[in-house]
Amino acid sequence: MAKIAITEFMSVDGVIEDPGGAEDYKYGGWSFEFSRGDEGDKFKLDETMASEALLLGRVTYEGFAEAWPQREGEFADKFNNMRKYVVSSTLKDPEWANTTVIDGDLAEAVERIRAEHEGDIVVHGSAQLSQELLERDLVDELRLMVFPVALGAGKRLFGETSDKKGLTLTSSQVVGDGVVILVYGRA
Repeated sequence: MAKIAITEFMSVDGVIEDPGGAEDYKYGGWSFEFSRGDEGDKFKLDETMASEALLLGRVTYEGFAEAWPQREGEFADKFNNMRKYVVSSTLKDPEWANTTVIDGDLAEAVERIRAEHEGDIVVHGSAQLSQELLERDLVDELRLMVFPVALGAGKRLFGETSDKKGLTLTSSQVVGDGVVILVYGRA
């Protein structure tokens, strides 16, 4: 049975919006102001290589689908060739290879996807989807790369929930320019 892992670039104040600069956010590209160092780059490469599939919201999916097919290298090859699941009620004909659209009950779809895979199913970005997965207790692991900046405004990973959500810190490390990698499992 596969594990659902949310991975995010996050500011100290919890903003996850547009770390790469591809959206129309006033601080777009904020994560590039800091070096993750060799250890941080290795963490992201290892995470990607261990991924068996991607689970994405429509906005993140569209950004990835526009960028990754034109890129080359080990990281791009992995993204382009692995299974991708996009949660959307509006996307009907995805063009990025190996993509399946999920429209309907999220919990049922996640359980089906988990049963079809053995490795990690990783959620990148996808603020709305991530919040819904957290609310429904469908997340096995949170991988947060926290950058030393407070942005003050923007989409945040954590929104209101119907109840508290206990987590257990399973690893932490400081890399590069003071970027902190925090990995949490279910409590």
